Amino acid sequence: MTDEQQATATDWNRPIIEEFRANAGKVGGPFEGSLLVLLTTTGARTGRRRTNPAIYLRDGERILVFASNAGAPANPAWYHNLLANPEVTVEIGDGARVETYTATAAVLRGEERDRLYAHQARLVPAFADYQAGLSRAIPVVALRRSGAAPDSARAQAAGE
Repeated sequence: MTDEQQATATDWNRPIIEEFRANAGKVGGPFEGSLLVLLTTTGARTGRRRTNPAIYLRDGERILVFASNAGAPANPAWYHNLLANPEVTVEIGDGARVETYTATAAVLRGEERDRLYAHQARLVPAFADYQAGLSRAIPVVALRRSGAAPDSARAQAAGE
């Protein structure tokens, strides 16, 4: 992403981020009624922290985000950033308060990615439209709170 493209994205995201934080996660405009999370990544090239809004889906203890980039041919900059540095900051609101925590990002692959993307596309048909217009597979990223045990480890510990 060029510096000019980053400046344009930042200008577009800034009011959404401010509204999210002012209203404990609720926003209007194109994201009204959507499950929205703020994702802060560390720039792969610059090392600068950048915050972006993203639609999310809960999957057990994980938050899933989708690198759709609104159907653009390239993945969003935040996706490249978390590939380089998977430790991210998550802000998630419920209308009353915003919870902020550190999470580790993992890109989902294969059947798991396909199943969860298809589920999101059923919930939010725009995601089906985004994928239909692209030759790239839109990445699905699982965000797990840092220090949280993976689902299988938690289940095994409970069994012991």
